[in-house]
Amino acid sequence: MPADELTLWQRWLRRPQNVWLRRALFQIHLWTGIGTGLYVVLISVTGSAIVFRNEIYQSAGSGARIVQVRGTKLPADELKKIVRQKYPENTLSFVFEGKQPTTATEVWMEHGKERVQRLFDPYTGADLGDSVPQAIRVAAWLAKLHTDLLYGDTGRKVNGIGAIFLTLLCVTGLIVWWPGSLSWRRNLIVDFRSNWKRLNWDLHSAIGFWSFALIFMWAITGVYLAFPLPFQKIINHYSTLIQYALPEDVTLAAPATAPVLAQPSQPKSFNFGKGGRRPIRRSAGDNFIRWIYYLHFGNFAGPKTKSLWVVLGLLPVLLFVTGAIMWWNRVLSPAARRTREARIVAGRIDAPVDASA
Repeated sequence: MPADELTLWQRWLRRPQNVWLRRALFQIHLWTGIGTGLYVVLISVTGSAIVFRNEIYQSAGSGARIVQVRGTKLPADELKKIVRQKYPENTLSFVFEGKQPTTATEVWMEHGKERVQRLFDPYTGADLGDSVPQAIRVAAWLAKLHTDLLYGDTGRKVNGIGAIFLTLLCVTGLIVWWPGSLSWRRNLIVDFRSNWKRLNWDLHSAIGFWSFALIFMWAITGVYLAFPLPFQKIINHYSTLIQYALPEDVTLAAPATAPVLAQPSQPKSFNFGKGGRRPIRRSAGDNFIRWIYYLHFGNFAGPKTKSLWVVLGLLPVLLFVTGAIMWWNRVLSPAARRTREARIVAGRIDAPVDASA
């Protein structure tokens, strides 16, 4: 059958490079990647960095609050006097005495608009340091950078828009990945014997294909975490939400304004004293929402799965780097070469002619 008699679908299957729709989608994929590339790198790196944040919170915060019991605790007024003498420029706000004899006392102070939180030994009055260890502060800062770009609700919405663009990047990437029925298997593997340009192409193509489902999942769940209301309305239509209950006016109390890091980690049952433990009632829709959090943050299994999430979370970085190199090879480098050649030609034309020659 002549090439001009083939249907659009047949041409797409055999030689998609000649189909205008494929070329248009390639341009969408290219410029979406260029426009959101650095954002995707930021989200990927910070996402991998905070996979183990709960473990960091627990390990870094557990030992700092333990003190040695030394007789009787200092009276509250005396401890406050010690605090004021040590920090005369601060205003004392609250003193939280530990419930256990071995728990340090936490003191909150105000320094201008900044809150200062310190731990003190309730027996000696010794300053034990910041009540929030540096490791926790760094992990919390990275978590906030990942979830709302350090800009509150506005940053959360920007994140949601970025997740929508990442979804578009995934879909267009999968479509333009198809090389044709005769060579599609070639795009599934990496030939490390190839020259560096071909090797870079193989890496981008193979990594993009094999990681599509995972990155697409992160993109869709990222959209949910920024804009949960539309998703919850749809879920509630098919399975009435109990834990994420919809009021009569169909406005959601949670988790639309709740922090993304408040992931579902509740126990499977509550203790009701003499009545024993009763299971928490959840609908299929509630469990579906919980799995959105589990899959996005990788906390549905043990440390091995989390370690895998840390590594796999960096795959978009590889895709950005290999894609940027291809853009340089195909677009920027030829354009720069043409510009240099044009300047050389222009310089020769403008050069003065030696009349004595």
